[in-house]
Parts: sequence; structure tokens; C-alpha cells
Amino acid sequence: MALKVDRRAFVSSVVALVASLGGHAMAATMEGRKVARVILDNDFAGDPDGLFQLAHHALCRSVDIPLIVGSHLPDGFSSGHDASDGAARARELLKLMTLDGRNTVIAGSETAMRSKTSWTPSPATSAIVREAMRSDVSEPLFYAAGAGLTELALAWLAEPRIGQRVKLIWIGGNEHEGLANPIPQPDEVEFNLSIDPVAAQVIFNESDIEIWQVPRDAYRQMLFSNTEVDELAASGALGRYLKERLDAMAELMAKIPGFPGITQTEAYVLGDSPLVTLTALVPPFQPDPSSSRYKQMPTPKIRADGTYIARPTGRPMRVYTDIDAKLTFRDMLAKFRTLRIEHPGQG
Repeated sequence: MALKVDRRAFVSSVVALVASLGGHAMAATMEGRKVARVILDNDFAGDPDGLFQLAHHALCRSVDIPLIVGSHLPDGFSSGHDASDGAARARELLKLMTLDGRNTVIAGSETAMRSKTSWTPSPATSAIVREAMRSDVSEPLFYAAGAGLTELALAWLAEPRIGQRVKLIWIGGNEHEGLANPIPQPDEVEFNLSIDPVAAQVIFNESDIEIWQVPRDAYRQMLFSNTEVDELAASGALGRYLKERLDAMAELMAKIPGFPGITQTEAYVLGDSPLVTLTALVPPFQPDPSSSRYKQMPTPKIRADGTYIARPTGRPMRVYTDIDAKLTFRDMLAKFRTLRIEHPGQG
């Protein structure tokens, strides 16, 4: 005989029970298993939007972050030690937040893949494979990439079995025809794809990894106003640090020969923040991103110039078209305020 459950009555009963338990008991009750494990991979020595995302993610108690990978920049922007610098920058930020020592931070490859058939594992490869192949955990594993895909491609090539054990959320890639409004210079290769086109082709064209893509048209929606940045900087050490990194980036870009620099506007794109939205800011029942919109489609092949080749038989993927920026930034600022309360002088 089937048992019918009145969901509203069930939820009401749970809420009443938790409320009756009091403060500490309520916290213990609500802290069930984590919603996910998340490997963070970003060019933390590059665009500071990755540092905003890292600070926000590090304060999310619902996810476990077993590994943070510093990755390289594209050739035209590379110092030759971007990954090492990025790992150091991540450690610096976590120390400022008094969160140092809680996560494993490692530098990845300092160069892009040159060929799909000739490649060398990076210092991060074995750590990624080891986490993906764990059998002692039940939480799903997301690979949250805010830059190139070098590290995940190397890990999959080293151990293809990880393909069925990890989902990629990638901030990157050109617009998909029919899903986005035209942008200025639409033929320009998207920045994160340009970091390592070969790695992107390995993941899209060769691997069996499920992809949740946040392409350029979607991550450009994540506008955070300069006034909000100024307010954040005036609120404490974390805000000052993040603004300093933004200011330093603008100065660096202005010094690159032939680069037009950053146009002065009233906002900045915190384009890596959807990595938090899609992994942590989800409902407790049926935990899946419910406030952002995506189109499910067969995974196409991708060319080195960022254009796509339709593949009707490709594995299903998500292409996000709308990200809940309001929820994302509201939560980010609230968590930063909480950090100031718990650790005065650090927020």
C-alpha cells in the first residue's frame, strides 16, 4: 500500500520540531550533510572577480571545498608563474579571513596544453583525480572553474573514469546562437576559452563529463556597482583588500602595450560569482539551482575560435542564460558582514 505524505504538513512539522529544540540544537539539526563537494579552480592572480568568488565560497557552510587550484593565464597575459602566484593569492586571502589551513591550496600547470595527444600531468592532477575517485563520501562533486580548463582536462586524460564522477561548472565560452543577444565584438574569442582552447576541446569534444556552462552573455550579467565596491572597502579589511585588487588590475591593464585599458563605467563584472550561485545557493529540498535559468541541449563540439559544432547525439549539458545576481550578491554581502561580526577587523 502506497504511503501518501502531505509535504506541507511534513515541512510544518519539521519546522515546529526544529524551533522547539532551541538555538544550539537547532543549528545541529540544520547542519546535515553538505550539499556538495566543490573543487575551486581559478586564475586568482588575474581578474579579481575570482577572489570575490573565493571569499564568498569559503564562507558557505553547505559545501565542502577539498581543493583550491591556482591556474594560469593566457599567453599574452602570462608572467610564467601565474598558477603559483594565484595559489599564493588564494592563501593570502584565506589568511586575511582567518580561514587559512582549512583547505588544500595547490598551483596547477603554468602553461596551456599544446596537444591532445602530448601532455604532462600538472602538480594538481593527482589531487583532482584522488578527490574524484573517493568512495568514502556521498556528496556529489562539482568542479567549479572560473578560468581555463587545463587542470580538469589533464585530470580526465590521466584517469578517464572521473568523467562519471564529477560535474563541471564553467564560467567561459562564447555565446550560443539563439540563446543570447549580440554583444560588442561578438567574434572575439571569449577570454577563459582563450586560456587553453585545447583543454576546452578535450572536455567538450572528447570527455564524458557533464557540463554546466555559464557563457559570456550570462556571466556579463553579474554587475556589481562601483559604489557598492566603495562601501565594501569602507566596511573592513576584506573589502579593502578586494578593492585594492580591483584597482591594481586596472593599473596593470593600462600598462599592457596595445591594450586599450579598462573603460571607466559605474560597475564591474564579478563574472565568477555564479560558481557560488549554482553550487551553494540552492533550496534544501531537491537541491538544484532553482532561481537561475538554463537551456538543456546536447553538448556540441567546440572549435579553437570558440564557435560550436552542433552534435545532436552529444551528452546533455546545461547552458545558463540567466543567473540570479540579486540573490548572489545579497548573500555575499551578508556573509561578509557576518565575518566582520565573528572576526572584528577581518571583514
